[in-house]
Amino acid sequence: MLDVGKWPLFALHSQEKLKLIRQVCVFGSAGNEVVYATENDEVFALGTNCSGCLGIGDIQSSIEPRRIDIFCGKKLASLSYGSGPHVVLATTEGEVYAWGHNAYSQLGNGTTSHSYIPCQISTNLINKKVIEVACGSHHSMVLTADGAVYSWGYNNSGQIGSGSTANQPIPRRVTGCLQNKIAINIACGQMCSMAVIENGEVYVWGYNGNGQLGLGHDDNLSIPCRIAALQGIHVQRIACGYAHTLVLTDEGHIYAWGANSYGQLGTGNRSNQSYPVLVTVHQDRIVEIAACHSSHTSAAKTQGGDVYMWGQCRGQFVLLPFLTHFCCTDDVFACFATPAVTWRLLSVEPDDHLTIAQSIKKEFDNPDNADLRFQVDGKYIYVHKVLLKIRCEHFHSVLNNGTEEIIEINEFSYPVYRAFLEYLYTDSISLPPEHAIGLLDLASFYRDNRLKKLCQQTIKQGISEENAIALLSTAVKYEAKICEYEQLTFLEERNDILINRTGLLNMKISNNVDPSEGKD
Repeated sequence: MLDVGKWPLFALHSQEKLKLIRQVCVFGSAGNEVVYATENDEVFALGTNCSGCLGIGDIQSSIEPRRIDIFCGKKLASLSYGSGPHVVLATTEGEVYAWGHNAYSQLGNGTTSHSYIPCQISTNLINKKVIEVACGSHHSMVLTADGAVYSWGYNNSGQIGSGSTANQPIPRRVTGCLQNKIAINIACGQMCSMAVIENGEVYVWGYNGNGQLGLGHDDNLSIPCRIAALQGIHVQRIACGYAHTLVLTDEGHIYAWGANSYGQLGTGNRSNQSYPVLVTVHQDRIVEIAACHSSHTSAAKTQGGDVYMWGQCRGQFVLLPFLTHFCCTDDVFACFATPAVTWRLLSVEPDDHLTIAQSIKKEFDNPDNADLRFQVDGKYIYVHKVLLKIRCEHFHSVLNNGTEEIIEINEFSYPVYRAFLEYLYTDSISLPPEHAIGLLDLASFYRDNRLKKLCQQTIKQGISEENAIALLSTAVKYEAKICEYEQLTFLEERNDILINRTGLLNMKISNNVDPSEGKD
C-alpha cells in the first residue's frame, strides 16, 4: 500500500485521518501544497496556498485540511498543476475546473486574474467529456473522450500548438497534424506539449532548447509534429520531466530524450539527446514510467514489481537506472525528487492486508474457528488450543492430550480471565487497575513473569487519590504483595494515612510474605 505519510505535509496527520485518504496530489515549488479526496468523496486542501492554489476561497496558508465544497460528492478523474502554481482538475463526469495562478491565462477563463476558488471551464468544452488533464509551467491541456486535445495559457515557445506564440486565454482544439487523429494520452514539460495517438505515434510541439521534442534538432515548434525516429515503434504512454521525455512502448521498452544534466535519461552520461534512445532498465518488462515537469527525476516499474529511478536524487546524479526498495514509482518522487511532489493524481487503495499479529488478534474470542471454550461466570470465551499450548506452559501441559471442548473456570472472574486469554493473543493487556490486580494474582498462579510486570505497570499508572483505598483493599483480598506496596507508598506520599512500612521495603515479586506481616 502507498504510504502518503512519506510526504512531509502529512507528518502532522494522525494515522486515522491518513487511512481515509483515497486520492492525493502534492504540488508547489517546495511540495508545500496538497489536494486530497477521502473515501466519502470529500475533497480537502492544505499548505502554503500560493496564488490561492488550494481553491479554498482565500490565500491563507493552513496546516489543517480545509474542505473544497464544490467537489464534495464528486469523484476525481485527473489532476495536474503548473509552476505558479495553478491547478486543473477533471471529474469522472468529464467536467473541468481550474484555480490558482493565472497571469498567463492558464486557467482558461479568458482573464489574467488569479482565482481562489475552482471555476468550471466551459468555453469550447461544455459538451465535451474530459478524461485527462496536463499542465506545463504556465499552460494547460486536456484530452477528451473522443480523442481531441485542447490547450490554453502561456505560449511563448509555441507550447499551445496554435501556430503562433501568442498566449491563448481560452481552450482551443490543437489541430494541424492532430486534426483527424484520436489521441489516447497527453503530457506537458515545462514549456512543451506531447500527445500519443491510437496507432502509437507521438506528436510534439513547443520549446525544444534541450532536444526534448525528440526531432533531432533544438528548434521550437508552434504546431504538432510527429517524431519520425519512432517509426515502427508503438508507444503506449508518455511522461515529461522538466526538459526531458520518456515513452513506454507496447513491448515494455523505454525510450528517452532531451535534457540530461542530472542523468535523467538513464544513458550512463550527462549529454543531452535530441533523438529517442533506448534505456536499459531491466530484462523484465516495464509496465509504468514516471516523470514530472517540476523535476529532473525519472522512474519506472517492471512487471515483476521492481521500481527503478535515475536522474536527480536529492542533489545527486544517478546516471543509470537504480533499483530501489520501493513498491511504487510515487515513492521515488516523495523521497528522492526535488521538490517532493506527486507526478500524478495518485490513488490510495485501502490496506486490507493483515500482519500475522493482526490476524491472530482478530481471531481471539471468535467462535467461527475456535476449538475450545472457557466458561467463566456463565459466559464463554472462544480460543484455539494450539495457540494456547504455544504461548503458555500451563496450557501446554493440561491441553497436551486433552479432548476437552469446554473448560469451566471458577477461580477467577470473567474480566480477569478474558484479559489473560487475550494477552496470549496480543501480548498486551487493557484493564482498569482493580481488574489488573486480579490478573496479577492469575499471573502468579500461572508463573508468567512478563504478565506480572505488565499488571504492575497498569496498576501503578492507574493509581489515583480517588481509587487508592479501594485498590489497597483489593490488593489485600488477592494477597498481591507488590501491588499493596505500590499503593501504600502512594498513600504515604500524600500523608493520607500513616503506615509503618517495616517489612515492606524489601518485598519482591517472587516473595511469599503475607502483606499484613511487619505492620503495627
